[in-house]
Amino acid sequence: MNQGQTIFSQVIDFLPWKKFRQCVNRYNGNHRIRSFTCYNQFLCMAFAQLTYRESLRDIECCLRAMREKLYHMGIRGKVSRSTLADANEVRDWRIYSDFAQILIHEARRLYAEDDFGLELKETVYALDSSTIDLCLSVFPWARFRKTKAAVKLHTLLDLRGDIPTFIWITDGKVHDVNVLDHLIPEPGAIYIMDRAYLHFHRLYQMHQCSAIFVTRSKSNTGLRRLYSQKVDKNTGVRYDQIVLLTGFYAKKEYPEKLRRIKYFDAEKGRTYVFLTNQFTLPALTIAELYRYRWRVEIFFKWIKQHLRIKKFFGTSENAVKTQIWIAISTYVLIAIMKKRLKIDLTLYTILQILSISLFEKKPIYQVLTDNDYTNKITSGHIQLKLFDS
Repeated sequence: MNQGQTIFSQVIDFLPWKKFRQCVNRYNGNHRIRSFTCYNQFLCMAFAQLTYRESLRDIECCLRAMREKLYHMGIRGKVSRSTLADANEVRDWRIYSDFAQILIHEARRLYAEDDFGLELKETVYALDSSTIDLCLSVFPWARFRKTKAAVKLHTLLDLRGDIPTFIWITDGKVHDVNVLDHLIPEPGAIYIMDRAYLHFHRLYQMHQCSAIFVTRSKSNTGLRRLYSQKVDKNTGVRYDQIVLLTGFYAKKEYPEKLRRIKYFDAEKGRTYVFLTNQFTLPALTIAELYRYRWRVEIFFKWIKQHLRIKKFFGTSENAVKTQIWIAISTYVLIAIMKKRLKIDLTLYTILQILSISLFEKKPIYQVLTDNDYTNKITSGHIQLKLFDS
């Protein structure tokens, strides 16, 4: 790469800007805009994510201090907090949502052959949601409770590469199960979900689309055992049964057979009962699949700790969604860069190195593989196992 480029410019070079312009044109994002374009807005917001800026004033001060380098970073317009605030309020958040989906598609292609822990050919997804608390007086559109506001991120995580393939942003009152109405089930794929998604009409729709689901049963779910299969109780599996629903409405919603597996986790001392429409995989594999659902929980924890999605630069729904989608784009961009450069570092370490080196003019591969940088960043920090390479 050109050693005259800043690290930030080299990171941005991994983005498909032709497709970004298509997203902008789709929603007329630059209509009547003279200088501070959607491109400049994205760069400033991505810069804020990579350097952990806390406010619009923080972004403005930092970028103005490096004014002579902004042109080489790709930022052509004048950066001011009022201009950036207006852009976040007015410019359609769907521009950045569509662009994030393009990056997600690219990242999934790069990570398609990765092993996530189980030797399965099928694509495996973990589905869950996470709530971001907000102040009701500042964000009145995001009602959650009488004295509290919140937005909820419904996320479908591809376990090969831990790439979020689907994200639906709603207010906090929307129940988790409603996301199933917005998903297009992928035939043959495995969807791992907790008890919040136990809705038999929606699960039957997934079954009819030839998708596989693994979820937990509730204590009040009426089931009738048809027959049991042999199990090795030394593995933790207590029983493996073929069952039918007994409830009047439940039978109408899901009229076919289900598989019920009871598993005892000796490490945690807990018992789990799973329901699935998968009848061929070993019972222990089904239990192991559900264990991997926690990777989506770690994903939420990671992005809340290392991306700017808990403190927002604007108060409108458009501004909040814009910031979240650009944060997701930044996360996926780093994942793409890590794969293409074959960097043997965690995403956490890469982000930490980038946060202190974006204005330097060195080859990015040299910076990310410099032992002095790596040792300085990783010392004293505990890294999440999920993002180990």
